[in-house]
Amino acid sequence: MTLAIAKSCGPGRPKDLEKRAAILDAAKNLFPRSGFEGTSMDAIAAEAGVSKLTVYSHFTDKETLFVAAIRERCAEQMPATLFSIDRKAPVRRQLEAIGRAFFALITQPESIALHRLITAGTASAHKLAQLFWDSGPRLLHEDFEKFLRQEVEDGQLDIDDVTRATSQFFALLKGELHARMLCGCSQPITTDEVETHVRATVEFFLRAYAPCAERAAMIKAVR
Repeated sequence: MTLAIAKSCGPGRPKDLEKRAAILDAAKNLFPRSGFEGTSMDAIAAEAGVSKLTVYSHFTDKETLFVAAIRERCAEQMPATLFSIDRKAPVRRQLEAIGRAFFALITQPESIALHRLITAGTASAHKLAQLFWDSGPRLLHEDFEKFLRQEVEDGQLDIDDVTRATSQFFALLKGELHARMLCGCSQPITTDEVETHVRATVEFFLRAYAPCAERAAMIKAVR
């Protein structure tokens, strides 16, 4: 990861990666708190403890920084390794791990604030929504689709439309709990409630997409 960042900085001496990380941390804090329009590059520089010139040397404009902050936030909660196939582990266990990480990501205060920001109806909201989708949810969906396709090839799942199944999985994970949080009317959610929700979601998903024999056994087991 460090090597890839260093290479992207162009010829000559590599950028100061610590300053870049500080800028991203500042952006992840300020955009949800102050909104896109209310967050200036000066404010980000001050929060990061660097000059505005340093901010621009790493990120050409505020939109570029916004996109990078979204990607960084998603990568922290849902790293690429989360979608790596572990053939020694049951698919259920991997789906639950992905589900827990996704639910934790979307229910963070910063994520709730960002969602409200891009649905605020302001002049910049539509463009921000597209930037947010392309730099966050779309990439997560693509990673999960690859995961599902591999599980289908391995015979662990039986799915005709992987893209639709991906949307269904993430929509189920959001559920009523996430909707209530967006509305600001949710009570604090306990760890047990989250675990119950994630397991129930995975159980529902597997009843639809487990191989036929396993699906029949699952249905029979609850009768």
